[in-house]
Amino acid sequence: MTRHPLRLAIMEAERMLAAAGVDSPRADAELLAAHVLGVERSRLALIPMVDPPVVEALHQAVRRRTTRVPLQHITGWAHLGGIDVEVGPGVFIPRPETELMLEWGLSTVESDAPVVVDLCTGSGALALAAAHRLPHASVHAVERHPSALSWARRNAEARAAAGDTPITLHAGDVTSPDVLADLDGQVDLVLCNPPYVPEGTEVQPEVAEHDPREAVFGGPDGLEVIRHVVAVAARLLKPGGYVAIEHDDSHGNIVPALLGTRRVLTDIEDHRDLAWRPRFATARRVP
Repeated sequence: MTRHPLRLAIMEAERMLAAAGVDSPRADAELLAAHVLGVERSRLALIPMVDPPVVEALHQAVRRRTTRVPLQHITGWAHLGGIDVEVGPGVFIPRPETELMLEWGLSTVESDAPVVVDLCTGSGALALAAAHRLPHASVHAVERHPSALSWARRNAEARAAAGDTPITLHAGDVTSPDVLADLDGQVDLVLCNPPYVPEGTEVQPEVAEHDPREAVFGGPDGLEVIRHVVAVAARLLKPGGYVAIEHDDSHGNIVPALLGTRRVLTDIEDHRDLAWRPRFATARRVP
C-alpha cells in the first residue's frame, strides 16, 4: 500500500475548498484532516505520511464541505470558551465572535458564588463555558425550541460527566414577561446571543441552509427578541450586575439606545469584534 504525504492531501483539500468559495479554506482543510485522523490540529505536522483510506476519508469530508455543509456539522462539534459542544441539524452553531462577549462577561464577575443566566442558549455553549470557567457559579440557561433544548441537554450532561458544575436548563421563552421570575434581582451576569439578523438579509449558505431560521432572524429590524431581552435583563440583574447582548453589525447604536431606555441600567457601551464591526452591547445595573 503506497502511503501519501499528508501535506499534499491538505493542500489539495484547501484548493477544493477555495474553489467552492469557503471563507477559510486552509483552516477548514486542516481541521478536517485532524478530524479524520483523530488528532489535534497542532499535531498534523508530526504526521508526514498517511494511508490511502485516510486520503479518501479526507476527500469525502472535503466534498461535503464544498457543498457548504458547515464544518461543525461534519466534525460534530464547535468550540467556545475552552470547551467543545456537540452541534448538528436543529441547533445554531456558536461563532468565534461570541468568544469576545463571553470573555467580557466573565471579566465582570467578582462574587465567589455568582449567578449567571444565558438567554437563548441554543446548544448551551455560553452557559456551559461559563460553568466551566466559574466552577462555583450557579448557571441558568433558557431555550424555547425543543430541538435546540435537546442539544443543550446532551451537552450539559457531557460537561457534567467531564467534571464541570452542572447547569440548570429551563424550557422557556425570553419574550415571556415572567421568564425566570424567581431570579429577579439576584443575577450577577446575563449573557445573550439572540436571533438578531434582520429579515431579508443575505446570509452565507452555511447559515441559510443549516442554521435554524428562528435562531438567526430577529424580525424585520432584527430586534424583536432583543427588545424583550433588555427588559428581562433589567429585572434579573442585582445591583451592580452586568448584561451583554450580541447583535447585528447594523445595531451598533440601536441596542445601546434600547439599554438606555431602562433607568436601572448604566455604563452602557458597545463593543467591536475582531473585524472591528459592532458586535455586542453591555450595561450595568445601577448599584
